[in-house]
Amino acid sequence: SPVKINQISLDESGEHMGVCSEDGKVQVFGLYSAEEFHETFDCPIKIVAVHPHFVRSHFKQFVTGGKKLLLYERGWMNRWKPSVLHEGEGNIRNVKWRGHLIAWANNMGVKILDMISKQRITNVPRDDISLRPDMYPCSLCWKDNLTLIIGWGNSVKICSVKERHAGEMRDLPNRYVEIVFQFDTEFFISGLAPICDQLVILSYVKEISEKMEVECCSRPRLDIVQPLPESCEEISSDALTVRGFQENECRDYHLEYSEGESLFYIISPRDVVVAKERDQDDHIDWLLEKKKYEEALMAAEISQKTIKKHKILDIGLAYINHLVEKGEYDLAARKCQKILGKNTELWEFEVYKFKEIGQLKAISRYLPRRDPVLKPLIYEMVLHEFLESDYEGFATLIKEWPGDLYNNTIIVQAVVDHLKKDPQNRTLLRTLAELYTYDQRYGRALEIYLTLRHKDVFQLIHKHNLFSSIRDKIVLLMDFDSEKAVDMLLDNEDKISIDRVVEELENRPELQHVYLHKLFKRDHHKGQRYHEKQISLYAEYDRPNLLPFLRDSTHCPLEKALEICQQRNFVEETVYLLSRMGNSRSALKMIMEELQDVDKAIEFAKEQDDGELWEDLILYSIDKPPFITGLLNNIGTHVDPILLIHRIKEGMEIPNLRDSLVKILQDYNLQILLREGCKKILVADSLSLLKKMHRTQMKGVLVDEENICESCLSPILPSDTSKSFSVVVFHCRHMFHKECLPVSNTVSSVQFCNICSAKHRGPGSAILEMKK
Repeated sequence: SPVKINQISLDESGEHMGVCSEDGKVQVFGLYSAEEFHETFDCPIKIVAVHPHFVRSHFKQFVTGGKKLLLYERGWMNRWKPSVLHEGEGNIRNVKWRGHLIAWANNMGVKILDMISKQRITNVPRDDISLRPDMYPCSLCWKDNLTLIIGWGNSVKICSVKERHAGEMRDLPNRYVEIVFQFDTEFFISGLAPICDQLVILSYVKEISEKMEVECCSRPRLDIVQPLPESCEEISSDALTVRGFQENECRDYHLEYSEGESLFYIISPRDVVVAKERDQDDHIDWLLEKKKYEEALMAAEISQKTIKKHKILDIGLAYINHLVEKGEYDLAARKCQKILGKNTELWEFEVYKFKEIGQLKAISRYLPRRDPVLKPLIYEMVLHEFLESDYEGFATLIKEWPGDLYNNTIIVQAVVDHLKKDPQNRTLLRTLAELYTYDQRYGRALEIYLTLRHKDVFQLIHKHNLFSSIRDKIVLLMDFDSEKAVDMLLDNEDKISIDRVVEELENRPELQHVYLHKLFKRDHHKGQRYHEKQISLYAEYDRPNLLPFLRDSTHCPLEKALEICQQRNFVEETVYLLSRMGNSRSALKMIMEELQDVDKAIEFAKEQDDGELWEDLILYSIDKPPFITGLLNNIGTHVDPILLIHRIKEGMEIPNLRDSLVKILQDYNLQILLREGCKKILVADSLSLLKKMHRTQMKGVLVDEENICESCLSPILPSDTSKSFSVVVFHCRHMFHKECLPVSNTVSSVQFCNICSAKHRGPGSAILEMKK
């Protein structure tokens, strides 16, 4: 255009554009078609608005603003017919067309026209008439087809177009406008635009200069506010630096927006600024700029489907580098697990990076061991690093890492070389044993474990069945842990025989005793050939278990045991052996003379339950008052106390005689009471059982077609019950035809069941004789 363009207007499809210029020319043409319209006016045209649906043939309309609001419609033969919609209130400075509603602003206020009824439905007056409308223009925008937002000066109004009820219409328009929100701002409004349920406001700001004390223009502000019924809440505020803002006026700024793309255009005389909603990429940019890598990584993971600019891996690598630069090596290594995932190339790259800074130990704990697996060289490099400076750390890695991650032979050789410098280092020896185990060289591993007396030696033997390797190492195993060793040997008798174990322990009788003792506890018969040997072993190393052994063993030679016990003066054991060999009198004599324990003697006599022993005990005790007291207190239930009392010499002082006599009388009285009680119980039980038997015998017995005669095995009831028959039923429920019973040879008329009598179950009387 050779002259200044005042305004352009697009329809909603974006296919038609209206243009008005300073020379009074108005053009409407199709961007993708040859369609074009020209109209020239006598004065410059500032405003033009095409119908939102201009693309449709029956909506070929547009309006222009100036002194009048003119509507142009295409009529017959493609001619454009103008009609005046409004005039007489000064210049029309802004027009916005949405759906079937046209809103325009002039010097007096804002009007809305309903294009369906061609009626004006509202007039929203201007609040501050002191402001020049050419310097502080009105800003209009439609939020939707029924919601108009008006900004003028520092006032904002949000109007809603509503349908009027049929009863209220009369001669009124069928629509009316309600102001739903109204509030004032601190600054003058240059532009408005909706964003969801909020507003974007472009404001013109004037401030007082502190130095010059004069009013000057400041940078324009772009605010997002939340409308409230009587006020607003500021969500965000930004001051925009545009060129020449010091000389700009309120009318020099415009705010336009692209509804579909959520883009906002701030237009000033020298600059156009594009504003768009911040997305997750912008947020991540800001976090990275502030070195908040952890938050940036989290934000990227949450929004990984929507972000376009950033990659999680790149953010993660930047985070690892940042941690390394800060010296937080352990945290950086730990983050490698999450960030690097299964990428073996990146893992190997990071390992070499940690090697360069001397921090292989930091990353060693987090190296992947399964899915993925790195090159063996990586793991060997880490192991060599530990082997040079930290034997314990090296041992821990060998224990935790699977043996197939690295070349076992190389690491074994490295450990052997270090052992040459320090042969007794237990950590290296233990680790070497584990390496031999991974390499299936179990014999060598077992030698090291036994040398170290390591707790895993038994687990190694069991796990890899190394019993053939320990046949000549039984003493070492017993010295290390006799309990575990014996349990293992006894659990695997089929692999290492009892005879072989006893033979290996021949020079260590104390260990031999431990083994044979446990064998005897498990099975009294398996080691019977060693029971004679065990007598000496128990006597030497474990006397408390000698007497239980003598009692439980059926293969022990009693003469040999008696000889050993008499040699060692083991009284209790000798007494037991004498009594077991039938020499109870010698055993009792030994108790009385050696132990001088009347209670034990009485207990022994009770066990043997032999009258001669009681006689011997009384004869031995008759001149010993303490023994007499013990006998009086204990033999009342076994021997008649009168026999003892008659033999007590006249004048002998017996301690606690009165108490002993009282106890004898009490025991006697108790025996009498017990006998009487038992007699009563017996009589009561007999009577109860008799009554029960009587009740049982008095009950009827069911006889039907299923019962058979126990003699002839035919049905007990005849097929024709009209004929006469006789049946005998016993209490034992056996049934016979009377003619099938044998004739009794006894004088008594009582009959007994042949079956029960033959089986010795006791006699049964006939309880029923049926005749018909």
